[in-house]
Amino acid sequence: MAVIEAPTLDMSAILMQAYDLGDMINVSAETADYLYWKRRKDEDPRVHELVRQFNKKKELFEECQRFGHFHPDYHAALEQAQAIQSELDSLETVRGFKAAEQRLDELLYMVSETIARSVSDTIKVPSNDPLAGGGSCSTGGCSSGGSCSGSCG
Repeated sequence: MAVIEAPTLDMSAILMQAYDLGDMINVSAETADYLYWKRRKDEDPRVHELVRQFNKKKELFEECQRFGHFHPDYHAALEQAQAIQSELDSLETVRGFKAAEQRLDELLYMVSETIARSVSDTIKVPSNDPLAGGGSCSTGGCSSGGSCSGSCG
């Protein structure tokens, strides 16, 4: 009696290919750009000063938030934190870092999605962007018996 076995890869071969893929991502233009902007942001003294100021304003806001919008300083504390956040977001190093981070995130999402779709069209692929197609509607959640948020439209 002969047993027919489907050809399978052993786990070590799969892991080696995963490490090779990781190495390719590490030497990608997206990773290089991300690391460049991260270093620039981390070395920017203005970023450090604004982060320090923001953390102080955030603490003040969190103290006010304990009492809700009825606290007399709630709106002022919120506006001060938002103003510092806006100033921080206006810096070239922060803008460059966030853009590079987004591009790297998109690359990682595309790789994850490609791997998942090669296994099954119903596998959920996590995404940092709720509008990028990583939500329940594009992953078969509503029609495949999976969980559904009801936001498919």
